[in-house]
Amino acid sequence: MDKERFPNKKAVEGQKADLTDANLSSANLTSSILTDANLSGANLTGADLIDANLTGADLRYANLTNANLTSANLTSANLTGADLTGADLRYADLTTAYLIDANLTGAYLTDANLTNADLTGANLTGANLTDANLTGAKGLDN
Repeated sequence: MDKERFPNKKAVEGQKADLTDANLSSANLTSSILTDANLSGANLTGADLIDANLTGADLRYANLTNANLTSANLTSANLTGADLTGADLRYADLTTAYLIDANLTGAYLTDANLTNADLTGANLTGANLTDANLTGAKGLDN
């Protein structure tokens, strides 16, 4: 994590933070409030985002490889082109999220809510979608 710019998670909570291209790899952002934050292009590899509120966040082209997003709120988040390889999204709320061209290879989406999410062009190879709610999801092959 870029400790000079972000000494602790309180520095970014509750703000419409601009964290474009930030290096937050392995950061502990558990229960952080990052509503409407701009995290486009950010490196969140291995970050801990359990119970984080990322409602409406811009995560376009962010690297979330092996990130832990268990029970995170990603309602209406834009994850277009994001790399979520091996990410843990169990119980995450991805209602109306944009996952266009996202890489979800090997991601854990058990019990995730993907109601009305846009998965057009998303790579779901090896993803675990057990008990995921895909009601109204777009871009899934029949």
